Amino acid sequence: MATIEQAPPPPGLTPDPTPGPTPGQPARVLGLFDATCIVVGAIIGVGIFFNPSQVARLAHTSEFILLAWAVAGLIALCGALAFAALGRRYHDSGAQYQILRDAYSPLPAFVFVFCNSTIIQPGSIAIIATICAQNLTRAVSGEALQGWALTALSALLILSLAAANTVGVRWGSRIQNLTVLSKLATLLAITAIGVLMGNAPDTPVPMGTPPPEAPSSETLRALPGLFAALVPCFFAYGGWQHALWISGEVRDPRRNLPRAILGGVALVVAVYLLANWAYLKLLGPIGMAETKTLAADAASVALHDAGARIIAGAVAISAFGVLNAQFLSGPRLVFGMASDGRFFRPFARLHARFGTPTAAIFLLGAFALALLAVAAFSFDAVDFLVTGVVAVDSVFFGLTGAALLVLGAKAGKRDNPLRSLGYPLAPLLFVVGELGVVAGSFMDPTTRKAALIGAAWIAVATALYLVRFRAPRTH
Repeated sequence: MATIEQAPPPPGLTPDPTPGPTPGQPARVLGLFDATCIVVGAIIGVGIFFNPSQVARLAHTSEFILLAWAVAGLIALCGALAFAALGRRYHDSGAQYQILRDAYSPLPAFVFVFCNSTIIQPGSIAIIATICAQNLTRAVSGEALQGWALTALSALLILSLAAANTVGVRWGSRIQNLTVLSKLATLLAITAIGVLMGNAPDTPVPMGTPPPEAPSSETLRALPGLFAALVPCFFAYGGWQHALWISGEVRDPRRNLPRAILGGVALVVAVYLLANWAYLKLLGPIGMAETKTLAADAASVALHDAGARIIAGAVAISAFGVLNAQFLSGPRLVFGMASDGRFFRPFARLHARFGTPTAAIFLLGAFALALLAVAAFSFDAVDFLVTGVVAVDSVFFGLTGAALLVLGAKAGKRDNPLRSLGYPLAPLLFVVGELGVVAGSFMDPTTRKAALIGAAWIAVATALYLVRFRAPRTH
């Protein structure tokens, strides 16, 4: 299209929704609170209960640890501003697919959805379901399941959430809302313990002996660690794009989507900073860096042995919420792409009774169960595969942020409907941050091979598109 104003709007650029559902599209039944819970629940996973230990090992001092989380949160807010502006204009099911399609071409949009639906989300579901099952049994009995019993319980969790989201978006949304409230309550409880009982020494984590050419200043020596710490921090903030995936079922999306994205990300940034401050007060930088059970050790300051089981239950609930977010929003990407004629026809159909994209939910669940079976033999193999494709997925995350600039340029300087607060600096800063994550993935020897596997999967998706879906298919 020449400009957004001149060309007929594609599906994502529809005006305010009509009171009833669009034929062939799901009904808009989710309110602002529901959409915000999807954003918060997709961002807050199990990482905040463990990952700050890695950040402490990299950033060394309390000041730099909190600074790393704050800077990553600022970049996340810049991304949220960009996605919120896009959400005002693109709000049909699977809106991120439509954004990539209109900004660039159908090829990168197809590759993104294909990789997301066959490896990224299914692999994440397999891993998180395992973590959920382990912590659930640890909370109940004090011991975590192992072997095939663990695999069976993980599969049961996957099947139950796939079924719940098949029978209606309201069921999935209610599960999401409850788990989000539980996550926030847990992190705020840890913060309260830090306020009441935190007195750990503020001793920096040792950095080791510097080489002769290293700067003599401790601050200068710590700066590389600060930049390295931004990568795990920034990964912990990802997830607000889920609101765009399920935007076709949000009421008054032009108003509610931007509010849900910005409000949800801002809430997560605040909660993450409070939680890390509490970890530092309870354990100190060295204690954070050395522990492998961060949240449990922090809670044990007040709750002693019972703290580990309580935190295990909290981790299980948080993991369950992330699993639900995958089934609640992810299938809408496949549905949106199939509705555009770029995927197999059955995936563009809604269930006659429940109004949900059952074929897309089944696809996600089937791939997740397959990778769960692989994980039963080699958990590291699935983790390696997901790490590789997620690293490349950061490219599409950055491309979506850059799409605000691309579509804005197509619209022209006058009356640009995509201009927003912080435009164009905010999307530029977000894109630079994503490029840093991608570069770090390829520069780090531990993730370089995995990232190359992800690039190979992109080649597979490209070949499939060129052979089968280059021309849109009619329904």
